[in-house]
Amino acid sequence: MTDLASDVVGDAGAVAAAGPTAATGPRSRPWYSRRWVLAGAEAVVSVAAALGFAYLCRHISVNPLNRIGQVSGLAKIQQYAAILGLPVLAVLVYTAYRGRLARHQVVQRLACAAVAGLSTGVVAGGVVVALRGTPWPLGGQEGDPSVLVDMATYMMHGKGLPGVYPPGFPAVMAAWSEIRYGGVGGAGYALHDLQIVFSALVGPMSYLAWRLVLRPFWAALIAVPAAVVFLDPIRPYSHVVMIMLVPLLAACLRELRRAGDLPLRSAALRGLAFGVTFGLLFLWYSGWYLWSAPGIGVLALFVFPWRRGRRAVRQAAVFVGVTLLSAGLVGAPLLYQLVELGADSPDRYAYITTYVDPTYVLGWMSDRDGSLTFQTWPVSGELAGQTGFALLLLAGVGLGIGLGLKHIAVRTAAAALVSAWLLRFWFASHMAHDQAIQLYPRTTWIIMYSLMILAVLGLMSLVHRTTRFGDRTLASLPATGGATRLVPRRAMRQLAAGMVCALALFATMGASWSVNRYMPADQSTDTMGLDAWRAHTIKKPDGSCPKFSPVAKCADIITKDWAPKPDTGQLWCAGIQPEEWKAVCGRTAPWLDDAKK
Repeated sequence: MTDLASDVVGDAGAVAAAGPTAATGPRSRPWYSRRWVLAGAEAVVSVAAALGFAYLCRHISVNPLNRIGQVSGLAKIQQYAAILGLPVLAVLVYTAYRGRLARHQVVQRLACAAVAGLSTGVVAGGVVVALRGTPWPLGGQEGDPSVLVDMATYMMHGKGLPGVYPPGFPAVMAAWSEIRYGGVGGAGYALHDLQIVFSALVGPMSYLAWRLVLRPFWAALIAVPAAVVFLDPIRPYSHVVMIMLVPLLAACLRELRRAGDLPLRSAALRGLAFGVTFGLLFLWYSGWYLWSAPGIGVLALFVFPWRRGRRAVRQAAVFVGVTLLSAGLVGAPLLYQLVELGADSPDRYAYITTYVDPTYVLGWMSDRDGSLTFQTWPVSGELAGQTGFALLLLAGVGLGIGLGLKHIAVRTAAAALVSAWLLRFWFASHMAHDQAIQLYPRTTWIIMYSLMILAVLGLMSLVHRTTRFGDRTLASLPATGGATRLVPRRAMRQLAAGMVCALALFATMGASWSVNRYMPADQSTDTMGLDAWRAHTIKKPDGSCPKFSPVAKCADIITKDWAPKPDTGQLWCAGIQPEEWKAVCGRTAPWLDDAKK
C-alpha cells in the first residue's frame, strides 16, 4: 500500500502494506499496530487537537470589539497553531525520509487526524476570541440562535418537539442547560458553549467519516477543505451532517454490495449499526436526506446484488431491511412530526441567494450580505461567467467520473449531486407559483460538496491509474533490471508528506478566513460580524453588561417558549429596500400597505 493508494479501506483485494508488518501474521503483530487501536488513536488525536486548541484560545486576552484587538487575536491563534502543528509535520516529514514504511504510515495517520482536528479547532478558537467577555452565543437573542434558545426552553417545559425542526441539537441544548445552568433561562448560555464545542468537532467527525472509505491522505484532502468551507459556527450542527452523510452512505452501499459474502448475523448487525447512525444524524439535521434520497435510492437499486444468487439477495435484503427499520425507529419522533405538520410549515423566506441565477452553485451568501446585492454578487467569471476555480473543479469532476466510476464513493457523490441538482431546479421553478422557497438555496452546499468530492477522487484515480500503468510498463521492459515501480515507494511517501504540509497550511489560512467573518462588527455594517456584536449587547445573569459591551444600556434577558409563526401565504423578501419589493418580490412591501390602511 502506498501513501497515495486509492484503494477503498476494507475492500477485498486491497494492496497489503509493505514492510516488516506485512510479513508477520495477525497473531504476531504488536497490540499497538492493530486496526482498532490505530483507528482509536486517530479519533483521540483528532478530537483532542480540536477541543484542546479551542480551550487553549481561552488564554487570548484581547478586546474583540475593536479591529486591532481582533487582528491580534487572529495572529495569536495562528501562533498557537504553528507551535502545535509544526512539530507534528516535522515528524511526518522526517519519517517520510528516514525509517521503516510501517512507522511512517502510523505517523501519517495521526498527522492527518491532527490536521483535521486543528482545522476546525482554529475556527472554534476564533469564536472563543469573538465572544470573550460575554456568556451569550453568536446571534445573541436574534435570528436563528433565538429560535434555537426558544426551542430548548420549549422542550425544558415538557411541551414536546418543536414542530418539524430536527430536535437533536435543541435537546442537547436543553440537557446542557439543565446540567450546567439550572434549566429554564440557561439555554442561551448553553448555546454559547455548544457553538464552540461542536464547531471544533466538525473537522474530526468529517475526517473519521471519510476514513471509513478512504486512506488517511485522501480522507483529509476531502474532509479538511469541506470542514473549513462549510462550517457555520452559528449552527455548527447542520453542515457536519452533510459532510458525514456522503461517506457514510458510500460505506453503507459498499456493505450492501458485498452483503452476500457475509453471514446473516453479520449482515444484520452491520445494518443495525448503519441504521442507528442514520437515524441519529436524521434527528441532528434532516435536510440533507431530502436532497440526496432520490439519487441514493436509485443507486442502491443498481448496487444491490440481484445477479449473485438467492443467498446474496437474501443477505442483502436483510441488510437493507434492518438498516431502514432501525433508522426509521430512531428517527420516528421527527418522521411523525413531518407527516403530521410538514404541509403546514412552508419556507417563504427569500434573501440574496434566492435572487441570483440558480445555476450558481460555487458560493453562497447569508442574509448578512452587507453592501452586496444580487446585481453585484456573484462576480462573473472569465469564461461564460465561470471562474478559473470553477473550470478546474469541473475538470476534476470529469476525471472522477471518467476514471473513478467504479469507486463506490464516486458513485455516491455523483448520485447525491444529480439528486440535489434536480430538486434544486424543481423547487426554484415552482417558487413564483407556490410562493415558497422550500430551502432550495441550501442545495448549493451539497452540490458544491459533491463537486469537491468528485474532483478529489478524480485526482486520486488519476494518480492511481498513472502509477499502475507506469509500473506495468516498467515491468514489461527487459532492460529494467527487475525494477517493478516507476516511482519509488519512498518518493511517494515524501510526496504525500509534502502534500499534507500544504494541506495544513491551507487549513490554518482557511480557518482564519472563516472566523474573521464572525468577528464583531457594528450592526450598521449588516455583515456576519453582527452576530458576535449582538452577543456583547445583552445583560449577563447578574444584570451587568458584558466586559466589552459597545452599548451603554444592554438588552434585558428574554426567556420564552418557541411558537410557530403564522403562515402569510406569500414570500418575505429580505435584504432589499422597500422600493425594490415590487421589482424583486412582485408585490409592495407589506408594511407600506399597512401604512396606507
